[in-house]
Amino acid sequence: MNAPEMRQLLPDTQSEPDNRGTAIDAVGISELRYPLQIADAGRSVATIGTFGMCVHLPATQKGTHMSRFVELLSGRLGALDAAAMRELTYDMLEKLDARAGFITVEFPYFIEKAAPVSGARSMWDCDVRWTSCVELDGRHRFLATAAVSATSLCPCSKKISAYGAHNQRSMITASVELAQPLSIARLAQVLEQAASCQTFPLLKRIDEKHVTEQAYDNARFVEDIVRDAALALGAEEHIIAFRVDVENFESIHNHSAVAYICSPNWRAAS
Repeated sequence: MNAPEMRQLLPDTQSEPDNRGTAIDAVGISELRYPLQIADAGRSVATIGTFGMCVHLPATQKGTHMSRFVELLSGRLGALDAAAMRELTYDMLEKLDARAGFITVEFPYFIEKAAPVSGARSMWDCDVRWTSCVELDGRHRFLATAAVSATSLCPCSKKISAYGAHNQRSMITASVELAQPLSIARLAQVLEQAASCQTFPLLKRIDEKHVTEQAYDNARFVEDIVRDAALALGAEEHIIAFRVDVENFESIHNHSAVAYICSPNWRAAS
């Protein structure tokens, strides 16, 4: 069977015109899990990525070609970093004949940590999301999001209690727009330093004493953490704009304490 006969037998319906006069901001696929190599800070790390891939669809076109998104990932070689994400995004636009679109990938990232006194080593994880988007005006943007756990201890509880003070686990999440690459480990470090103390997967008794006392000596409200995190992010030269969120999972309440700060020039990705 020749090509014209094949096209007649299997018509390309999604390429037909549409007469409703309504463009679609984003159409594509989400929740696609795929094996992944991440290149970060000079090392390549194996993980699993959950991808979202979408393009802008003009008012005149009926649909997009969903299979081409998966084809694009299947044909990609090498580890993924900010530059490779940018290249992949432009390849997607070319493959789908689109002017604008975005790719997101979410993945767990593991960092080896040493306990503060014993030096016992273990793997600590944070959740990461990368977004690469090309807007209708042709501008490319790259955003990195990291969510890290930390410890906070309540200054008010410390002040009013005869002994002890309640603490909680905090989740600090920052989304940053980058002008130049910034390692995941560095972004995580910036966020951890705003809290009362870091968290560690493995602690010996001597380490537990150390982190408990460190948190007590460095009591922090949710407001303190979000402010210090915002100041630290603003001081990083590679960061153009940011949003930082903090959630304290309260230990003496059945609700969380939350706060967030956006830089004046922050706007979320498409």
